[in-house]
Amino acid sequence: MNILYIHTHDTGRYVSPYGHKMPTPNLQKFAEGGTLFRQAFTTAPTCSPSRAAMMTGRSAHQSGMLGLAHRGFALSDPARHLPAFLRRHGYDAFLCGIEHEFGSATGTLHQAYTEMISANFSGHFQWDQDNANNVAKFLLSRNKSDAPFFLSFGLFSTHREFVDADPAEFDPDYIMPPSPIPDTPGTRQDMANYAATVKITDDCVGKVLDALRASHCADDTIVVFSTDHGLPLPGMKCSLTDAGTGISLIMDWPGNPAKGKVMDAMVSHLDLFPTFCALAGIAPPDDLQGKSLLPLMNGETDTLHDEIFGEVTFHAAYEPKRSIRTNRYKLIKLFDDDSRRPVANCDNSPARRLLLEAGWQNRLRPRVRVYDLILDPNEQDNLAGRLEFSEVQDDLEIRLHDWMMRTEDPLLHGRVPRPQGSIVCTRDALDTDAPLEPADDPGDFSSALVEAADFHH
Repeated sequence: MNILYIHTHDTGRYVSPYGHKMPTPNLQKFAEGGTLFRQAFTTAPTCSPSRAAMMTGRSAHQSGMLGLAHRGFALSDPARHLPAFLRRHGYDAFLCGIEHEFGSATGTLHQAYTEMISANFSGHFQWDQDNANNVAKFLLSRNKSDAPFFLSFGLFSTHREFVDADPAEFDPDYIMPPSPIPDTPGTRQDMANYAATVKITDDCVGKVLDALRASHCADDTIVVFSTDHGLPLPGMKCSLTDAGTGISLIMDWPGNPAKGKVMDAMVSHLDLFPTFCALAGIAPPDDLQGKSLLPLMNGETDTLHDEIFGEVTFHAAYEPKRSIRTNRYKLIKLFDDDSRRPVANCDNSPARRLLLEAGWQNRLRPRVRVYDLILDPNEQDNLAGRLEFSEVQDDLEIRLHDWMMRTEDPLLHGRVPRPQGSIVCTRDALDTDAPLEPADDPGDFSSALVEAADFHH
């Protein structure tokens, strides 16, 4: 079967199929006709690590992608990349638009992809639309006799900067920011701009899905829509709370046994690689960490995972932390003696400016946090250290440590050095006028300041 993988930047679950009043009718239609996963999670709420984990079927640190690809981090073994794997099994692999899991050390993307079909860059949002046209043309040009394909269509949207919303279409007075964000005129305007941006995303998705329906590929293609992590707002992107790790995941294919259904079981980006293998009839690699979604979708089980793990090591700045989530509890643990907040790991926004003015950066963070996700779904009441939750905390810490041991997490050996030549912000960095050259010492995090708002290409 062909595989069409559509993915966005920084969208989380903030689209209409997840109950938000957002202009995403094409995604809504796709969800209603396919399968929507309500409890889908990334393994790493930062851009390159999340994508690397999904594309290799292994945790971000096992894939080697401990930070951002454009800042000097790279996959340790590009041959493990999903398109490269599929090519070894008779697939053609195509890339249109954003990819963010390769680094300069891995060399050309052609190690994974047969061909790039991206349009010439003409500004991020026009580029998304031009690329949607290219994908549509590609789908309409394919014949049944062609080799099966894997096509990754990556949209820059909804990464910052958002487009400016037309107030006649998106009135900020009637838009509510996500629950972790204060409700102010500035944050409402920001979310109006997000709504205008996600509309562009949805239009692009709709154009591609319409072309697929009109093509010869329609009866033999798996379609997956997902995003890398939560919104580019404080407490979301780069956060191990559900607001950061919660993702959209919608999929469909001819013969889907869960068509029109909603799945409430916890699932992970890591589950996509083995699911593709199962649907394509290919034996998966032995060391994949996820599980095929098919038993869940076939009704053979109503639970796939007892636990989901999460991680951040580097984003713009070093912030080593790990998490374990069960259906009831979440544990987040910092692996750093400095409990200050690395503000550079939060994209610049009206919400961030508001929090900084209120002293957000001066609030020290506890080394361990435990949350009851039933009684405290917004993860605000830290139960760590309370006697009545000591057994819960001990159990979660043991399970987290066991996972780190199984996956050979480098944090078990102390501070993780950054790669030679990579660019990393200091703990105190906010924004600077221009990036500086990276430090020569791979263990020195003190001399490389970068533009914190310019996290991506």
